[in-house]
Amino acid sequence: MSIETRNIDQMLAELRSAAAIVQGKPASQADAAGGADFSQALKTAIDQVSQAQQQAQQMSEDFSAGKNNVNLQDVMINLQKASQSFQQMVQVRNRLVSAYHDIMNMQV
Repeated sequence: MSIETRNIDQMLAELRSAAAIVQGKPASQADAAGGADFSQALKTAIDQVSQAQQQAQQMSEDFSAGKNNVNLQDVMINLQKASQSFQQMVQVRNRLVSAYHDIMNMQV
């Protein structure tokens, strides 16, 4: 599984945009700095994880059904890729929840 730096760049741009807004810059200047949509980047990442899991499941079912074009090595590799991508997504969720709690606990 390759890491897509485009999504990371979008997230960084969104964070820069939020920081600019907090510093009192107008929203238009903040959007000009990055303009990335964090929710869209997160949704895309979640969709990719879901697709990897569905492909692994389908390949596993095909192997169980005895189809000739599917071998055990490919099934196991795809299952591991799906598992790893899911674990990465869980870690991202944990970090987001932790950041949310940190922000909510800030004294204003």
